Amino acid sequence: MRFALWTIGFVFLEVGPIQADSPDQAMTRLVSYASGSSDPSAAHTFDTSLFRVANSDFPIGVFDSGIGGLTVLEAILSVDSFNNETLEPKADGKPDFEKERFIYLGDQANMPYGNYPARGKEGFLRELVVKDAIFLLGKRFWESDKARAPSLAKSPVKAIVIACNTATAYGLEDIRAALKTWQVSVPVIGVVEAGARGVSETIATKDGRRSVGVLATVGTCSSMAYPKAIAASTGLAGKRVPEVVQQGSVHLANAIESSSSNIHECIRGDIRQLVETHKQSGSQSALDTIVLGCTHFPLVQDEIRNELNDLRTFEENGSRPYENLIASQIEFVNPAVLTAKELFRELARHRLRKADRMEKLPQADQFYISVPDGSNTELPLNPDGTLTTEYKYTRLPGLLHIEDTRFVPMTKQLLPAASLNLIQQRLPEVWKRLAQQPD
Repeated sequence: MRFALWTIGFVFLEVGPIQADSPDQAMTRLVSYASGSSDPSAAHTFDTSLFRVANSDFPIGVFDSGIGGLTVLEAILSVDSFNNETLEPKADGKPDFEKERFIYLGDQANMPYGNYPARGKEGFLRELVVKDAIFLLGKRFWESDKARAPSLAKSPVKAIVIACNTATAYGLEDIRAALKTWQVSVPVIGVVEAGARGVSETIATKDGRRSVGVLATVGTCSSMAYPKAIAASTGLAGKRVPEVVQQGSVHLANAIESSSSNIHECIRGDIRQLVETHKQSGSQSALDTIVLGCTHFPLVQDEIRNELNDLRTFEENGSRPYENLIASQIEFVNPAVLTAKELFRELARHRLRKADRMEKLPQADQFYISVPDGSNTELPLNPDGTLTTEYKYTRLPGLLHIEDTRFVPMTKQLLPAASLNLIQQRLPEVWKRLAQQPD
């Protein structure tokens, strides 16, 4: 029997046994609660009246379970695939979003999202994803982990990019359904759908059988989001649905983010397992397309390509056992770039682009990150100040009175040195904007 935990001051009190909501019941309660509070400072709520008129002056919201989604933001800030004046799909020498501003959210305190499905917590993961969207739609945030009251000075957003494959897989439809219930017209773009369309674009209509490899987190792979989305996208385009083989990586994303010395070992193990799985399927076609289905993986695309080439030419007992399983030319699909293109098209379709009315660069972008509630001394924390694994993965959905983490401004002091170095070295446009944030 589970017990409800209510916070009075800093003390958890057990007030009696509760029957946990089903995931769908918990989601219904959250959606109703988010738009029904009369208290503008209440957690997990926002003012739907802000969206009665489309406001192209609002920033664009981008969120992820951590900092990996900054690779998607980097692609958005850098992409030049359209003419900003005519909207034609042709580069004009100017960034497509040069006059837009952005709000980024990394739910670092609750990461990694990919572990929730493995622990049977899909319902809680779905709730986290929708709460991320509610934060972006609202004006509420905390100035610090110990602030006495929240601030209401954040701008709402006019579009939402789910820059996380796992969050897209488990929460995209929930967000879209919630927006419909709230009668809020805000475009939502997910990286999985964009990546699937990218796969479809690489396939000619009369091509023979194709084989696509998906490298992603365990959570994303277990959702089967990519195989389903790829089948839907290619089928709608009148193209032959390719074979899809997945490899759920356990350690690579963390190794990349921490600049670990075992990155190459992780890549080698994941690629070999991907190809072995393809071999065991009995497929007669070589892997010729690789979807980088985690926001961290584009940062090591060259290393992944090299490992595929090395495995293809690997010799054992005078033969090359993997040569026919890996194409000599590999097409990489980076959902981040495709998401940026989809975002441009959606803003244009909804007439939400700011470019037509702005001559100057917009005000600074904003970055937020989640941290444990520093005012609650009863929270179970690790020595480094993060939520313990046991606590993190035993929480129930539907307990809307509990706010054990806070969204606060992302400062350089809140990020590990390895993450800062990764951003500075690999994400120059993001670093330029993050460096402008107050310390």
